[in-house]
Amino acid sequence: MNVNDRISGAAESLRKQAQDVAGGVIGQAHGVAAAAREMAGSVWGGTEDDADVMDGVKVLDGFLDVWMHGVSNGLRAPVLRRPNEVGLDYEDVFFTSLDGVPLEGWFIPADSDQLVIQNHFLPGNRYGYPGHLPEFNSVGGFEVNLMPWYKALHDAGYNILTYDLRNHGLSGAANGGIVGMGLLEYRDVVGSVRYAKFRGDTAAMTTHLFSACLGANATCIAMAKHPEDFENIASQILLQPLSGHYVIEEYVKTYRIPAGYGRFEWLLRERTGFNLAEQSPLESAAAIGTPTMVAQVRDDRVTRPEDVQSIYDALPAADKTLHWIEGTNRRFDAYNTIGEHPAVYTDWFGAHR
Repeated sequence: MNVNDRISGAAESLRKQAQDVAGGVIGQAHGVAAAAREMAGSVWGGTEDDADVMDGVKVLDGFLDVWMHGVSNGLRAPVLRRPNEVGLDYEDVFFTSLDGVPLEGWFIPADSDQLVIQNHFLPGNRYGYPGHLPEFNSVGGFEVNLMPWYKALHDAGYNILTYDLRNHGLSGAANGGIVGMGLLEYRDVVGSVRYAKFRGDTAAMTTHLFSACLGANATCIAMAKHPEDFENIASQILLQPLSGHYVIEEYVKTYRIPAGYGRFEWLLRERTGFNLAEQSPLESAAAIGTPTMVAQVRDDRVTRPEDVQSIYDALPAADKTLHWIEGTNRRFDAYNTIGEHPAVYTDWFGAHR
């Protein structure tokens, strides 16, 4: 064998060794990701209950990625469905947030002078959430499809403006991809309200807000910071607003993670500059006088009833009501039940037309 043959043979051997090593690393990474998806789903709306077999620290770190960036497995949830699937006409719309972030959404017209602006939950988008797909089943573990809700809302006589918050769906990236649990996204809520006032066909409409989870937090903060933009809001629904410290307390308790709360708090602060105590709508709720319904899964495993109860109690609005969703402990069930049992919500808007 000549020198060139020996060099070629050695190079081929090294290449195969490198492939074997890379394959092993990738396989381990996929295994960890699959385990994290299975584990995280059980608390954030899934069905598994055996916390004893779970690697809590890995799950906590995976959940931190959802909390900080609104992604699952590093991916944004796609806008998987459209209103025409349930027979609704719609218009693709584009506008900017208070600080100039490009936002994308749908305007669904109805034959009325009533408008509902919708702000979505984490880590979903205007469509809902594809938790039935393998890449996204670390959260929920089942699909959230908001099209039946839009159909019910439209048929009850409401025009709809629904859109993707920053860093979600098809809207623009901002703030280094960080989710602020409302502390950044409130700027999008202000932008959506101003856009509705800018459009010729919606400017004079009686306007209501429907805001869930991240969107609910963002709405409360927006109303407290920019009350002049919300003076003419006829009513609103806050579906499952949440305070960060309650969520993480429940998470580390479920997974029996020693010092888990401190670990999460430290990593959140180090990577985003935020702390859990400020990621709550409680303080902002005290500035809201708009007629408000607050709704929540009573036995939600993600948080505790006293969180939403305290947010509700903080509202100074004379006209308010608290609706508990019963029969489940999965948080994400709330986002499907609004389409399955819409009357409680459309009746609230109807009482404030």
